[in-house]
Amino acid sequence: MKNDEALLSAVMKRQVTLSLRVAAIFIAVLLGLPLLNAYAPQLAQKNIGGFSLTWLVLGVLFYPLTWILSRWFITSSNKIEEDLAREHGEKTK
Repeated sequence: MKNDEALLSAVMKRQVTLSLRVAAIFIAVLLGLPLLNAYAPQLAQKNIGGFSLTWLVLGVLFYPLTWILSRWFITSSNKIEEDLAREHGEKTK
């Protein structure tokens, strides 16, 4: 039973680290846009494909970014669980 608790603790610690990485990227993009508008308005208003850079990120690229981050989190989280389960299985044999 103690080994199962150690495995669960290890999985949770690695997943928290992964969560913080994903959240940091998301927050950087989310907070970066207002900062870009405030400190580099010429760049923020640059026309790309008929959109300003700000609207391109907010209106077009925001959802694919969240899908990519979600996919990265899920696949990485599953890999963490599989790797630790494999390591745990090898230790118990």
